[in-house]
Amino acid sequence: MELLYIILIGLVAGFLAGKIMKGAGFGILINILLGIAGAFIGGWLLGVLGISWGGLIGQLVTALIGAIVILWVASLFRK
Repeated sequence: MELLYIILIGLVAGFLAGKIMKGAGFGILINILLGIAGAFIGGWLLGVLGISWGGLIGQLVTALIGAIVILWVASLFRK
């Protein structure tokens, strides 16, 4: 059940990251898929840094940070 929860948070984070990173987006479908990956990467990255936020908003922010990082890195390879 937790995996489904992470995927749903990643969907929202990917959509929001695509809106934030206007020029670096890859279209809504790819942004959402990158958002799902960003949920995992964001959790890992902030865990390494010792940062932990609880609750729905904290998890959404964590996934959003991961999605933005992934979109930024992907945009570097796209150029």
